[in-house]
Amino acid sequence: MSSIAEYLEENAKRFESELCELLRIPSVSAESAHKGDVAQAADWMKNRFESLGFEAELLQVGEGHPIVYAESPPVEGAPTVLVYGHYDVQPPDPLDLWISPPFEPTVRNGSLFARGATDDKGQMLTHFFSAQAWLEVRDRLPVNLKYVIEGEEEVGSGSLETLLEESPERLECDCIVVSDTSQFAPGQPSITYGLRGIVAFELKLTGPNTDLHSGTFGGAVTNPANALAKMIASLADEGGRVTIPGFYDDILPMSEAEQNQLALLPFEEKQFFASVGVEDAFGESGFTTLERRTSRPTLDINGITSGYQGEGTKTIIPSWASAKITCRLVPEQDPVKIGEALQEMLDEACPPGIKLELDRGHASQGVVVPLESPYIEAAASAIEYAFGRSPVFTREGGSIPIIAAMHRKLGADVLLVGWGQNDDNLHAPNEKFNLVDFHRGIKASARLWRELSKIDLEG
Repeated sequence: MSSIAEYLEENAKRFESELCELLRIPSVSAESAHKGDVAQAADWMKNRFESLGFEAELLQVGEGHPIVYAESPPVEGAPTVLVYGHYDVQPPDPLDLWISPPFEPTVRNGSLFARGATDDKGQMLTHFFSAQAWLEVRDRLPVNLKYVIEGEEEVGSGSLETLLEESPERLECDCIVVSDTSQFAPGQPSITYGLRGIVAFELKLTGPNTDLHSGTFGGAVTNPANALAKMIASLADEGGRVTIPGFYDDILPMSEAEQNQLALLPFEEKQFFASVGVEDAFGESGFTTLERRTSRPTLDINGITSGYQGEGTKTIIPSWASAKITCRLVPEQDPVKIGEALQEMLDEACPPGIKLELDRGHASQGVVVPLESPYIEAAASAIEYAFGRSPVFTREGGSIPIIAAMHRKLGADVLLVGWGQNDDNLHAPNEKFNLVDFHRGIKASARLWRELSKIDLEG
C-alpha cells in the first residue's frame, strides 16, 4: 500500500481543490431557485466518475433531482460494495451568521468552511478519491464498486426510495458504505453500527370557527391551546417515559457485547451538558445518557403554534392549535403501529368541542448491524491504519431513513464510517470539515477496499 499512500500525499492539494469546486456549486435541493445548481452538481459528479473509466449515468426518477449512478470495471469474484452519499445541501440561512460566504470555501484553523463541507460533499468525495488512487497506482480496484449519489437527501430521498422499490437489482451488493456521520470525538474515530428510526406527526386541534374574546367566551367553550397543552403533556410521564400504549413492546434489547462497547466509550457527561448550556441530565429512568441518546426511543415536541404571537397582550381564545411531534425509534419498533396507538390515545383524550386531526409525516425503522460482521472487522482495520487508533463502536441517535430502507431491501450490512466531528455545524452557519480528517478519510477508504476484498463470500 506504500505507493498508494504516496499518491494520496502527493495529490492532497488537488483533492482539496476539487472538493472546493464542488462546494462552490450551491446545490440546495429544497429551493426551486437552485434546481439548475443541483443539476450542475450532478453533472460534475457524473463527469468525475467517467474520468475514472466508470460507467456513469444520471437517473431521472419522476420530477425529482437526478441520482448519480456509477459502476467500476468488474472484478470477478470480488465483493461488491455500494457507496452511498449525497451532493445536495441544506439552505445556508441565516446568512448574516456566516463568517465567510457559504459557497466560497475558506480555510481557517485547519478546517474548510462551506455549506456541504462535511454534509456530505467532503465525506462522500473521500470514497471517490480513494478509488482514483487505486486505479492510478494499481490500474485496478480490488473490489467492485457501485456509487449511488443522490440529490434529495436533505428533502427526503423520494427519488432514491422509488428507485430502490422499482429496481433493487441495480443496487445489489454485499455491503453498503456510507460516510455521512461523525467521529465519536476529536482524534477518536468510530464506526456507527446502528441508527434510530423516526416517525413524524402534526397534531391540530380546531375549536371555534374564529378567534373569540376570552372575556365573553372564556369558560364557555374549550380553548384549543389549553387542550393541546394538556394532551401533549400526557404523552410522557414525569420520568420521561413515553405513555403511548405499547410503545416499548417490540424493542430489540442491546446485546451484552453492545453494552460492553457502550461502557468503553470516553464520554464526559458534565462536559456534554455544559456544551449545550444545561446543568443536568433528564430522561427515561434506569438508563445512562448515552443509552438515552442512541439506543432508547423518544418522543419530542418540535414546535407548538396557536393564538396571538405579537407584542403585548391579545385576550383571545384561539380558533386552533397545533404541535409537531417526532418519535425516534429503535430496531423492531413499527412506525405504523405507533401511529395507530397514538391516534387512539389522542382520540380518547380529545375534549368536547374540539376537532382533532393527526397527520402522519415521514417514517423509517431503526437499523442495527451485528458487531460480529466481517464487514465491521474490515472497516475497523482500515480506520486504525489511517487514524492510528482503533475505532469505537457506537449507535447514532439520529436517523438516515434511506439507509434503513436500503439495509432492509438489499439485505446488506451497512458500514457507517464518518470522518466529521460533532462540532462541524451540520445544517447551521459556518459548516466545516477538518482537512486532516478529510485526508485520513481518503486513506481509510483506500485501505477499506483492500480489507473488504479479503472477505470470503462463500464462508
